[in-house]
Order: sequence, then structure tokens, then C-alpha cells
Amino acid sequence: MDQSVAASEKSRDRLVEITLDAKSIARTNANIEHEREVAIFDILDGNSFRVEGVDGGPYKLNLALTEERLLLHILPSEEGETVEHAIALTPLKRIVKDYFMICESYYEAVRTAPPARIQAIDVSRRALHDEGSVLLKDKLQPKIAVDEDTSRRLFTLVCSLHWKG
Repeated sequence: MDQSVAASEKSRDRLVEITLDAKSIARTNANIEHEREVAIFDILDGNSFRVEGVDGGPYKLNLALTEERLLLHILPSEEGETVEHAIALTPLKRIVKDYFMICESYYEAVRTAPPARIQAIDVSRRALHDEGSVLLKDKLQPKIAVDEDTSRRLFTLVCSLHWKG
């Protein structure tokens, strides 16, 4: 296969727009809003997102929470039918809860703790985030294939939808 053809096909397996369902976004604070904005920016800057059995990329994604499920509404960027995929959030709940608790500790530590304490909390925070992103990636398969970085940033967005302030 010609390299330019391979590159153009690969570029179709990506997200070009991400929106969050307004009804799903809970009360937030500046830290969570910043995390959400950075995650969306980073995903759009470079991602790998493929919907199995659909040749309609690049895609637009809307994320919503409803009845203990994460709903992914995926639309081709040009034309085509919407693909919907729902993931039960029960397997992610413990990780998200623990992640919120450690994030609160981290934000508090940044204001008052010595650098060694901040670093120790950050290592734990990153480990939980990694665990959550791997679990999310596994739950998306086999219908949706994402790379590791996209999975990490999507997990950040899932957490931001769960945040209750």
C-alpha cells in the first residue's frame, strides 16, 4: 500500500471534535474545569480513535452520563449515521472515587506541603489514573479502539463528568 494512502486512512481514525453533554456536567471547580479543557485540547491535538465496522472517520464525539452508564455518541465528521456505545460505570466507580480523593489531597498539598510530599501524592495519583485508563480502554473494546494516550485523556473526561464539586 502506498504510504500516502496509508497515512490518509490512518488520519481518518481520530476524533476532530469532542463535546460533553451539558446535563451530565455537575457543579465543578477551577481545577476540574482546567483538567477538562486540557484533556479535550490534548485529545484533539493527537489521538487514535477507531470505531470497528464503521468507515466514517474522522469522528465527532459527545460524552454523556445517564443511569450509571457512559454514553458515547459518535458521529462521522462529514456524513453518516450516529453510532452509540454505552459502558457500565460500575467497574470504574472505585477507581474514580479513589482518584477524586487523591486529587483533593494533591491540590491541598500543592498549597502547603513540601515537594517530597507533593511528589509522593502525584505518583499515587498517576498510578490510579493509569489503572482507570486501562480499564476504560478495555471496556471500549471491541467496538472502539483507542491508543493509550487517548484512553488516558478520555478517562480524565469521564472523571470530570463524575465530579460533584
